[in-house]
Amino acid sequence: MKKTVITIGRSYGSGGRTLGKLLAERLGINCYDREILRMASDDSGINEALFGQADEKLKKSPLISILKKNPYKGGVIPPENSDFISDDNLFNYQAKVIKELAEQESCIIIGRCADYVLRDNPDVLRLFFCAPREDCVARVMNQNGLTAKEAEKRIEKIDKYRAEYYHYYTGGNWNDAGNYDFCLNTTSMSYEKLAEVVENFIHVYQK
Repeated sequence: MKKTVITIGRSYGSGGRTLGKLLAERLGINCYDREILRMASDDSGINEALFGQADEKLKKSPLISILKKNPYKGGVIPPENSDFISDDNLFNYQAKVIKELAEQESCIIIGRCADYVLRDNPDVLRLFFCAPREDCVARVMNQNGLTAKEAEKRIEKIDKYRAEYYHYYTGGNWNDAGNYDFCLNTTSMSYEKLAEVVENFIHVYQK
């Protein structure tokens, strides 16, 4: 297989993370998710906890939807700058790690606006997984032991955050099919079958 970097965007409850990890196993490549926070910490010397705290701070901010967007332009802020540990620079370091991974190996990267960060990389295949709300609710209820109402509330909150996070750092719309090379409804098939469908698409895409 020629070098391929796969980015995965996914609606909450669609099973996108599970599918990404299964696809990585089938392709024999690494899958990166929250590991990127640790790698960005190692690279920058900034405590890993700050990367997670930045995510949580944005999640809880009622202002994220009205904040002036700040699309990623590349580069990082040096340690001597007062903005070195700003939320934007923490994102910059995650983006730096994503770019380095894409240069070094075939891999799958889940979330982190990776499709946008790697928009100029010709090796990148951008995927988005989604499912109807009722199917997402059922999956979240089953996986987390929640009631239907609790699952619905969690899905709305997380999808809203993902959309706002994506818009803030890219200026684009997270669930716009035009951002991706392949969008897939995960409802009607098993994870194994879904992974097979995506794998077949990858092989066709590479020809």
